[in-house]
Amino acid sequence: MVKAIVGANWGDEGKGKITDLLAEQSDVVIRFQGGANAGHTIICDYGKFALHQLPSGVFYPHITNVIGNGVALDVNKFAAELEHLKEGGVPAPHIIVDLRTQLLMSYHVLLDSYEEERLAGAAFGSTKSGIAPFYSDKYAKIGIQVADLWHKDRLKGQLAHICELKNVLLEHLYHKPKLDPDALFEELMGYRKLLEPYVGDGVGFVHRALKAGKQLLLEGQLGSMKDPNLGICPMTTSSHTLAGFGTVGGGVPPTALTDIITVTKAYSSAVGAGAFVSELFGDEAEELRKRGGDAGEYGATTGRPRRVGWFDTVATRYGCMVQGATQVALTAIDCLGYLDEIKVCTGYEIDGQVTRDFPVPALLDRAKPVYQTLPGWKCDIRGVTDYAALPQAARDYVDFIEKEIEVPITIVSTGPKRHEICYRK
Repeated sequence: MVKAIVGANWGDEGKGKITDLLAEQSDVVIRFQGGANAGHTIICDYGKFALHQLPSGVFYPHITNVIGNGVALDVNKFAAELEHLKEGGVPAPHIIVDLRTQLLMSYHVLLDSYEEERLAGAAFGSTKSGIAPFYSDKYAKIGIQVADLWHKDRLKGQLAHICELKNVLLEHLYHKPKLDPDALFEELMGYRKLLEPYVGDGVGFVHRALKAGKQLLLEGQLGSMKDPNLGICPMTTSSHTLAGFGTVGGGVPPTALTDIITVTKAYSSAVGAGAFVSELFGDEAEELRKRGGDAGEYGATTGRPRRVGWFDTVATRYGCMVQGATQVALTAIDCLGYLDEIKVCTGYEIDGQVTRDFPVPALLDRAKPVYQTLPGWKCDIRGVTDYAALPQAARDYVDFIEKEIEVPITIVSTGPKRHEICYRK
């Protein structure tokens, strides 16, 4: 049986906590897409950790954690995270890095930075982690697989071809130093040494685990709005953020995916550029930002202040739809306890017409929010674990959102810690 945990919105929905929570009942956790450009913050028995490359099952000794072929593997950050876990007293996790996973190279980071610099005011708001150049190379068929590290002649031929292409860009477009294939080969031999204890046939392992009746958990990065096909193009990430891609990037057969838990916050937040219809500004935004999450709304990878806004039912209903959500986990409801009233965006006005349907990106920039105002509950509900013990106004808020997004909300998170959770029937 396979469950997927994915984001309904722009990322930063609190997926790490939900993955960590559900991992207790899982045997295998698989990261199936994305790279070190976004993080999951987890608070567990060992302390607080921000994960970027590692699957969120690494805090459980019974779990095998798979880095799937859809991931952009930054080996240096992978090694640094393992060291961070060790320093935090976390037992060495069981990890398989799939042989077919491709490597994020130092030149990907350089090209990402150079392109943002070239675009200046028209930049995409990249984290400059090399993600777009990595996936560009993958689909241009000039990426380097983990397996290639054990085939030196093949690898040297690849590097010569890559440098020939990249050096034209570096010299004539960016006016930067050219790449040295010999230096890149040495870089890759260093990666080989770091990865050797972890490399394996992730796809074969996943299929054997399914045959053995194991419970698998697919873990996605970012959310529906950041998908390059169905998101707010072009202000998206470069890998597919939808649960369906887990059947490719995680090596899971589509017939095995039975449950898609889609995570959304009780308000909206986003990192980076792009349309964000219900966004708040000024003091109102800063107050919500300060109260959000465990340490405020600041990116786990970049530290950048997140953009924040009211809950957007138009975007979330669409996000759940394209994920194929079977249930929803609503996080961070405890952060709203200071408000007298809470607005919810229930429609978009575009050129004088109100719609409940999420529009294509060409229309999204013209959308204005249509709000409905609900009463706040004006008390601290952090850590409540009995849903019936929540104030009536808080339960009414959940009921209202559930009706609007048209998917059952089964989990309500009331704080950042692992078991600060209410289960809702």
